[in-house]
Order: sequence, then structure tokens, then C-alpha cells
Amino acid sequence: MSNRPNTNTPSSANMERWRNLGIIAHIDAGKTTLTERILWKTGQIHRTGEVHDGNTTMDFGALEREKGITITAAATQAHWHSARHPDHRLTIIDTPGHIDFSIEVERSLRVLDGAVTVFSAVEGVQPQSETVWRQARRYRVPLVAFVNKMDRVGADYGRVLTQIRDRLGSRPAAIAWPLGAEDAFTGSYDLVDQVLWTWDAEGNATSRPWTDEERGQMQVRRNLLIEAVADADDEVLAVYAEGGEVDAQLLRAGLRRATLAGKLVPVLPGTAFKNKGIETLLDAVVDYLPSPLDRPAVQAEVEDKSNITSLELPPTPEGPLAGLVFKVVAHSHGTLAFLRVYSGQLKVGDQVWLSGRGSNLRVGRLAVVMADKTVDVESAQAGEIVAVVGWKEVGTGETVAAPNRQLRLETIRTQTPVLAWAISPAAAADLPKLSAGLARLTLEDPSFSVSVDEDTGETLLWGMGELHLEIKVETLKRDYGVTVRTGTPRVAYQETVAKAFGVVEGAVKKQTGGQGQYAVVRLSVEPREDSENVFIDKIKGGTIPRNFIPAVEKGMKDALKQGPGGHPVVGVTVTLVDGAFHATDSSDLAFQKAGALAVAEGLKQAGTVILEPVMKVSVETPPEYVGDVISDLQRRHGRLSNLQELEGRAEVEAKVPLAQLAGYTTTLRSLTQGRAAGSVELSGYEPEVAAPALRKAA
Repeated sequence: MSNRPNTNTPSSANMERWRNLGIIAHIDAGKTTLTERILWKTGQIHRTGEVHDGNTTMDFGALEREKGITITAAATQAHWHSARHPDHRLTIIDTPGHIDFSIEVERSLRVLDGAVTVFSAVEGVQPQSETVWRQARRYRVPLVAFVNKMDRVGADYGRVLTQIRDRLGSRPAAIAWPLGAEDAFTGSYDLVDQVLWTWDAEGNATSRPWTDEERGQMQVRRNLLIEAVADADDEVLAVYAEGGEVDAQLLRAGLRRATLAGKLVPVLPGTAFKNKGIETLLDAVVDYLPSPLDRPAVQAEVEDKSNITSLELPPTPEGPLAGLVFKVVAHSHGTLAFLRVYSGQLKVGDQVWLSGRGSNLRVGRLAVVMADKTVDVESAQAGEIVAVVGWKEVGTGETVAAPNRQLRLETIRTQTPVLAWAISPAAAADLPKLSAGLARLTLEDPSFSVSVDEDTGETLLWGMGELHLEIKVETLKRDYGVTVRTGTPRVAYQETVAKAFGVVEGAVKKQTGGQGQYAVVRLSVEPREDSENVFIDKIKGGTIPRNFIPAVEKGMKDALKQGPGGHPVVGVTVTLVDGAFHATDSSDLAFQKAGALAVAEGLKQAGTVILEPVMKVSVETPPEYVGDVISDLQRRHGRLSNLQELEGRAEVEAKVPLAQLAGYTTTLRSLTQGRAAGSVELSGYEPEVAAPALRKAA
């Protein structure tokens, strides 16, 4: 085993031994503890840290260590080999579990090839488990599931398998079964190789073939695994249907194909804190998660003579350069722009084109990131994740390409911030430092933004929740020496058109004195079922020349930035049906103004409905507090959507307007004597239920 990254770029023939994987889960399921044990088992570190002691390798930030949670996704690299596997290189990203930092999971999954989802054997599938699972499925990331905390009272491996099927809509394939009674996890039956793994008190592993008695006990479970794989893989089905023997090699190969296709999820038990199950998990990562060669070719857009075409990019170093910046962070070694290379090669000294800047930058330093340390490398090729050191103005989601082949990859999806705090520096002299700090934080985190209230002049910090904003305020204090005062929270409202309205007109006519302006635009405005704004051009007969149509669309977008209620307008279809122009006095600017006037008139005539962000609130509580929890949610205009018993605990789910959730965490803690756990995530936007006065107060 090696504790150093390979600083020489391997040939593409070795790419099959690379694994780019993430560790994802609900908060407190044990992601960071598991990552720590993986680094220890692979020889990357020589002693393990603990989350509760604040000394883990991946949670190296001061705030992470103080709060005992992961705030930012951290990357590292390790190597694994075993009796069955030669050396494999693992690039690992440990992600946060709290919903406020879901952008860290989103952008990590965007560039990873596979992921290990960690579930607590006691709590099972929790609310944030569902969120990260959906994120992984959206990017078609193959998954392996690790059922952690098998040594805890209340651990139930079978229940977690059922929940993966019923709540996550996936088909679990148990590749191992726990040995030992509840809360006494002592080993694991490997259902593929038919061996028993056991661990001593120090976490040292041994394995041996099953005895005849064990084979009799486990054969039914192994047959269930074979049947699941046969259902998902034709090669295994062909042997199984003919009554042939499905040996370990065939079973493993079939399960790998089914996993890569998203048809099955291999599941195995363990307890990371006690160092049990780590070796079997690492073997499963190598066996069932993809290498870069196993992933579909990425799609890129290339513009040639004003025509945009699509291009498939297989992961080869011989292809055109295409990489995606998925994370930017201020590091002790300088600004790091984390980059996944999808095609081609990137070398120190190269001049590259960046899509966000529309200009070239030089690659001064390349590094492999090892948590809070870096190791310089000279080059990176397709399939690798590296960091460019020193790029200070590059943003998340930018494509890196060759200057003579300006490709664009799909950018990274981000959610719109929903909650704002008004802030001001405690000392006026700190204003320059505050501005510098906010500029850096918005560059690093696409789910965080800053705006200025036009009426009051206040600076507003927008984020995904209270914890998200608390972390930003604390970071300003620690990293930039700025203490800020915070004001009343604000909520991001939207508007949508209340009804369809007939054709309206917007006209700009100035034809006296100097250069004239003339444009007439006639359009209709109607609501949509989704939140997109769509422009449809139905001009016929040249009543508006084609070259002025984009200007009308731009005017539409300008008008929808703020509706009659003062909020952005969403979910609108604007159809351009007619208009008029003047041979000499018409211009892009005139049609842009006319388009904006017509849309504004349409919104006024049709009327708009105020939409407010509605949150999905999930609470796990002892049964005796269910009544109090539900009553409080209903007092906050919440609508109960689910209530179920979960082995001595109850899960309550409701949809609640964000404006009504101020102080909810504190209230929940008080109602349940600190015994309930809650999570909040954006469900969507719905017509507001509170009076406008309440909205203004919020």
C-alpha cells in the first residue's frame, strides 16, 4: 500500500484501476468516520482521528472540528490492494450531510464516477438519505450501500434493505450478511465468495471458507442474491435458467454490470467506528463501482461559425481538452480550483480557455489534494481529479478547454437561495474587509449570494438556511476579521401570472428631433405549470424583422425580473404575435424597450400571484412528542404529508412556508427535550398562505 499519490500520470491502460468516488449520507450516519477508517486501512494515515475529538483528516476546517459536522466536501487520494485485487487508486470526496450544504454534494456527484451511500443500521433511510440518493440518481452515479453502526442497540440490517427498496425505489442486493446478534456485530458472511469475515478488537480482519453448517444457513440468502442478479443481467440469467452453477466470478461480473446500469445496489454491513467491514467495502468499491472508462462519454457543445453542435467526448488522453471546475476554495496553499478532466490532457504551463471568462489563463501549478495538503503534479489526463493552484477569479461550473477548441460542458446545477439576513459591519472601518470576504465566499459557494435592498440600502446575505448563513457569518469573522451585525431574516418570494390574458401592446415612438426610435410589439402572456419562463416567436410576414426578435426576448427577461408585487416573475409563457417597425428609426434598443413595456402591461392586466418557498420538514421524534410536534407545525401553516412509526420512533413530514420557520430548531428542541432530530429542505414554491403584512415582517 502507498500513502502518496502517484505523481506520474499513468497511461490510459491503467484507468481501469482508478475509482473516483464520493461518500454520501444523512448527517451523523458516519461518513467522515468511515472515510477516516478507509484512509487508515489503505495506509494513507497511521492513526485514526474521531469526529467527537475534532481531529479527523477530512474535517480539517476549524468550524468543522468545533461543530463536529462536515461543512465542505474534502478530497483525498489513497491506494488499495487485497488478495483479489492489484493496486487501485481511489480518489475520495467526503461530502456534508446537512441539507444546508447540499451544493457540496451536488457538485461532487456531478464529477464523480461512483458513490458509497452510508446508512445508519439504527435510523435506516433518513430524510437527507433520500435527498443525496436522488442527487446521485439524477447524475446516474452507480452506488454501493454501506449499512454502518451494526454494533449499536436497535441495529436492523434487514429493515434497512427494505427501506432502500420501499423508500428509495431501488433494488438492494445484499452481498453480505451480518454475523452476531443485535448490537454484537462480530463478522460478515460474504454471499459472493462464500467466506466468513471476522474482526478482532483492534479491527484486524481474517476470512475463511464457510463450514457446511454456515453454507446451509446462508444458501437461501445467496440464492436470493443470484436471483436478483439474474433478473438484471442476461449472462447470469442464461446460466441460471439452464440450471448451471453461478460461481463467484460470474456472479461478481453480473452484479458489476447491473450496478453500473443502475439496476441493483450492492449492500454490505459494518461498523466504521470499530474498524469492522472496511476491507470488504473497499473490495466492493473495486468490484462494483466504475472506473472512468466505464462511464458514458460526456456531451460537449462546440460553436463553429455561429452554429452550435454537440460532441461526444470519450475519456481518452488523446481527445480534445475538456475539464469542469466543480469547486473553488481559498486554501492555505493558495486558491484551489478543483477540476475533473473528462478528455485530453492538462499540463503545467498550458494556456487554456475558460468558458466563464471567455478568455485564456495559464496553468501555473497542478496538484493532487490530500485533505488540507497538496502534492504537485506535472500533468493530468482524462479521468483524473486535480486542482489548479492560483486561479483566483474562476467560478464553479466553468469549462476548461483548449484555446483553439472552445468546448462547453454542461454546468453544475445550483438551487436558488431562499433565506436572507441583513448584515452590516460592527465597525465602519471594516467595510473593505467585508466586501473582500463576501466576494470570496460567493465565488466559492454558488448557493450563497449577496444583494442590496433597493429601498433600505441594506446588504443581504442569501443562503439555503440558518446554519448555512451562520457558517458564512462566522467565516467572515475568523478568516477576514470582520464582526457583523445581523438583521431580520428575509424570504425569497416570487410571482407568477394569475391567468392568461389576450394580446397587449408595447410601443416606443419617438420620431421628432434627432435620431428617432420606433418599435411596436404585440404579445400574449399566460401561466405555465412549471417555473420556467418561455419566449415563443410567432411572427409572420416580416412585421418585425428577424434581427430584432432577440431584442424583444431580452426586453421580456428584463420585465420579468420584477413583477407588480416587486418579486421575480416565474412560470410564464410570452408569445410574440405581431408588431411594427420603421425602416430607419427601429433599433435593438427600441424593440427591447417595447418588449419590456408589453410584458409589464400583460402582467398588470392579468394580475400576479405571490409565491413563497415551501419547505419539506422531516422530524424523527419519540412517539410521546408526536402531538406537540404536529401542533407546532400546524400553527406554522404546515400541511402534514406523512406520519409513520419507525421502531420506537415516529417520523413526521410536513410542508411548511419558509417564512413561518423562524426559530424552528430551537422550538423543536424545547418541545421534545432535545430528543427529536429535524431536517428542512426546499420543496418548491406555492401561493402564499400568510397575509402580506406577515410577508413584509418575515
